[in-house]
Amino acid sequence: MKSILYDKTTQAIENTLRNPLVLIVAALVLGAAALVPLWMLFPYYRWLLSDPFWFPIIVMGVMLKVILTSTAVCILAERKLASFTQDRHGPNRVGFWGLLQPMADGLKFFLKEDITPANVDKPIFMLAPVLALITALIGFAIIPWAGDVHWPWMPEGEVVRTQVASLNIGILYMLAVGSLGVYGIVLGGYASNNKYSFFGGMRATAQMISYELPLGLALLSVLLVSGTVRPELIVDTQATTGMWYVFYQPIAFFIVLVCTFAEANRTPFDLAEAEQELVGGFHTEYSSMKFAMFFLGEYAHIVTGSAIMVALFFGGWHCWGLTSAADTSWIGMLIKLNVYFAKVAAFVLFFMLIRWTIPRFRFDQLMRICWLGLVPLGIALLAGTAILVALGWQHNLWASLGMNLVLLVLTLIYTARSTVPVTGRQTDLPEIQVRPA
Repeated sequence: MKSILYDKTTQAIENTLRNPLVLIVAALVLGAAALVPLWMLFPYYRWLLSDPFWFPIIVMGVMLKVILTSTAVCILAERKLASFTQDRHGPNRVGFWGLLQPMADGLKFFLKEDITPANVDKPIFMLAPVLALITALIGFAIIPWAGDVHWPWMPEGEVVRTQVASLNIGILYMLAVGSLGVYGIVLGGYASNNKYSFFGGMRATAQMISYELPLGLALLSVLLVSGTVRPELIVDTQATTGMWYVFYQPIAFFIVLVCTFAEANRTPFDLAEAEQELVGGFHTEYSSMKFAMFFLGEYAHIVTGSAIMVALFFGGWHCWGLTSAADTSWIGMLIKLNVYFAKVAAFVLFFMLIRWTIPRFRFDQLMRICWLGLVPLGIALLAGTAILVALGWQHNLWASLGMNLVLLVLTLIYTARSTVPVTGRQTDLPEIQVRPA
């Protein structure tokens, strides 16, 4: 009798959660519960929005909330996109269209037993997932989300910037923070006292450190064109001229895109956690929320990396005919913010689509792409850009495209004339000895 009653109750709860009207009403109620108190108390805290010290802190809190929430949304989006590419349904049991699946996954991680193996280096073992998540979250501080805003109650001519920190070394800060991301993975693999985890950590070290070199070369090319390392000035220049830097430096964008895949350990560069060889890689011994923090860090890295690429190559919040650098109203700020989020979402979906499109590289192929492909190409691109800057042609679209086209043609000619065979076997391995029958 109890079993029948339990089954009926469970079925009734499932049917309720799958009703889209229930989710819509719940979202409206929760939204009203959050927004109504904020609106009622608005006269008491609006001065914080116009204060140049407190407003960046508010932006930091809001963006942290958005990025952490977006990681849960990204997990559901990736599972849905994977099911679409593989011609199946994907998560569709928890809530209407599976929209409550991220909540179920989060609850599952919280309730799972947190196991720490006996032979691990416990302090480092506990620190590794924290480092992986924190280094992915602090990189967004330099991103100019929506330019300047002038609130109606502010004195004429005063504005505040929708950016956590405006640093003189903005892009250098991003490179420094990005280089710290390897520590979470390598320390997790080392502290696990597991050979598979250790191999995953060593692969991550070689991969992430190697791909930072072509990443830096490509970013230097962009910085030569822009003449500044401040991301907000780079975005403002693109918005003022109406010309995004991806048109000046398409090869630099390609190199940065590939290196971002490698830095985030995303397919086809996910050798650090290749399950066919390493069981689970650097996170094999992790469970519960420590395991979840690694993946939250991965998705946060994707979101932050996408936001950086949007700022450097795709005009940030700029959109022709929709946003303008001269518009500093709060409505204009909301439009700019939505434009920026839409561009970042497009990049995140692209990252997810590549996962189910391109197979994983072999490790020697991974290193060969970096050191024999992207590094020489990055050096040539930097030299070509320096020549354009010396001639004063760095903002000449046809000169920049011509330089990129010449590099592309030379790369294709070199590749076509290469005598190194493309095989499925590593070239420096000994020959296979065939025993006589």
